[in-house]
Amino acid sequence: MSSPYLPQSKADMSVLIQAIASNPVERTLAEAINAAQWEILGSYMQPTSLVLSQVLIKQGDADRTLYFIESGTLTVHFEDAAGQIRLATVAAGAVVGEGGFFSRQARSATVQAGSSCRLWALTPMRFSELSNRHPLVALALAMALGAIMAKRVVSNRRKITVT
Repeated sequence: MSSPYLPQSKADMSVLIQAIASNPVERTLAEAINAAQWEILGSYMQPTSLVLSQVLIKQGDADRTLYFIESGTLTVHFEDAAGQIRLATVAAGAVVGEGGFFSRQARSATVQAGSSCRLWALTPMRFSELSNRHPLVALALAMALGAIMAKRVVSNRRKITVT
C-alpha cells in the first residue's frame, strides 16, 4: 500500500533545469537551487501542457498552485471593468503563481498560454510534504520565490506582476 505522503517517482527535470539556467531575465532560481535539489523537487511536481490561449490561472480564483515554465511563453493580464491589460510575458525558466501560493488570496491576474507550453506544477499540499521530508530544499525554494516576488513587486519598469 502506498502512502499519499511519499514523493512521486522521479521525473526528468533536465529540460526544466536547462530552461531555468538559460533564462536571461530571471536568475534567482538558477542561483538558489542546484541540480540535485531540482531532482528532489521534481518528485513533488506534476508536468502539464497548455495549448495557445489556454488559461492556466484565472484572476479571482482561489487555486494556489505554483508553476515552473519548462518551454513556451505565458502572458499575464489584469482584468477590470474597462477590459484586459497585458502586464507581462513570461518565458521558459520562469515561475508563475507565487502570489497566490504564499498569500492564500485570490489570484490577482489571469495567466494564459502565449504559445504551446510545458509546465511543472507544485501544489501547496505537495510543498508541505516536501517541507517535511526535505526541509532544506523547501527552504531554498521558498527563499528563491520570496526574492522573485520582491523583485517583481518593485519592478514597475518591466511590468512584471505577482500572480
